[in-house]
Amino acid sequence: MSFQPVILWTDALVYLLVFLLAITVWHTRRHQHLLMPWRRVAQSRIGQATMVILAFYVIVGLLDTLHFNPRSGEDEQGRAVYSTEVLSALDVIAGPLRTQREKTYSAPFATHLFSKETIERASGETVRDYPRLQYGGAHLAESGEGRVADVFAKAAFGALKGALVWLLLMLLLHRLRVRRVAHLLMPGSTHPWQIGGWTALLVLAVFAALWELAGYYHVLGTDKVGEDVFYQSLKSIRTGLLIGTLTTLVMLPAAILLGIMAGYFRGWVDDVIQYLYTTLNSIPGVLLIAAAVLMMQIYMSNHADEFNSLTERADLRLLFLCLILGVTSWTSLCRLLRGETLKLRELEYVQAARAFGVGHFRILVRHILPNVMHIVLITIVLDFSGLVLAEAVLSYISIGVDPATSSWGNMINGARLELAREPVVWWSLLAAFGFMFTLVLAANLFSDVVRDAFDPRLRRQR
Repeated sequence: MSFQPVILWTDALVYLLVFLLAITVWHTRRHQHLLMPWRRVAQSRIGQATMVILAFYVIVGLLDTLHFNPRSGEDEQGRAVYSTEVLSALDVIAGPLRTQREKTYSAPFATHLFSKETIERASGETVRDYPRLQYGGAHLAESGEGRVADVFAKAAFGALKGALVWLLLMLLLHRLRVRRVAHLLMPGSTHPWQIGGWTALLVLAVFAALWELAGYYHVLGTDKVGEDVFYQSLKSIRTGLLIGTLTTLVMLPAAILLGIMAGYFRGWVDDVIQYLYTTLNSIPGVLLIAAAVLMMQIYMSNHADEFNSLTERADLRLLFLCLILGVTSWTSLCRLLRGETLKLRELEYVQAARAFGVGHFRILVRHILPNVMHIVLITIVLDFSGLVLAEAVLSYISIGVDPATSSWGNMINGARLELAREPVVWWSLLAAFGFMFTLVLAANLFSDVVRDAFDPRLRRQR
């Protein structure tokens, strides 16, 4: 084989999360009362548009989760030898974006470096000028003449490619007899599926245009070591999604179990659980995270031989950050579930089940848990954007993910010193802010739609 599959700790948890999501979708499709709220989400114009944007982020994140060691050659016995470098499917697709590095800073779509250097001409003359980039705009003349027209032409060509991909996708859906595709072709219609379709066209066209340009220019410039900022932004998507999803996966079991137990059993069980989350809330979260990350760094420094590569080391720190964020973020959901369970345990059907001698475990599973799941789901989607922002803040103060891990927080942290330069290097900060803002905004709008669809009180008001 030309590669050797590698499964990191976070990769395994992502695969588990995808499997659980598939099981949930299969179970939901078989029960009409579970399917109806999701149909209300699909019938929302905002829901359709945000689902398309979130799907783009998820696809990029999943591509960056498929890791492997590339083959580096053969040994004396003819057996394959694999490199210790860990790459992903996104790295292979990105290709030149990963390998074509410049000397240092360059602005978006630039053909020359951002700072002047001493250059020796072919004639032997030494001058101070902006050196030519090695890869950015290399197909243009030495002076970079015709760059603007070339950028527009390649952007239009890339957008056309994206539109053709969208058209093929629509034809495929039509071939699969997806009847809602017909709404996309109705002029003047504002059907939710049409909004979703046009959003997909916009996303594909914009990304295809940027991807086409990325083969010839550094569309978002380069950083201090000459790495492409557009590539860094794409690589950071996985980190943001992992922080938002794996943290939820960590905190859900404790929040659900302790929350419904406290509300159902009351008495000393309720007192112990309340004391537990009240005490945990009294500890400053940032200090707790900083102490835990420092302990993890000391462990990794003392056991460096346990890690085959820097990628595995950075992945373990990312996993540990998800764990500690999960430990510090389950208390709010636990409190909500406790309050809802206190109300549910007094309802007639729960009292009747207890009168007939039904066991506590069966009551919790059959009567309490299904009726609090709307709170769980709403909390998950509402907390996602907050966790993405939390990673950026923690990385900014150097207690977040490993510096070797691509993340928007590390990009913002690196841009902190760049803003003090004259002239200002602004594109790294703008790129991280733009990608993170789009994800958080889409997640917030989608969470509002989910809350409206699943909250029974809001449905009764309507």
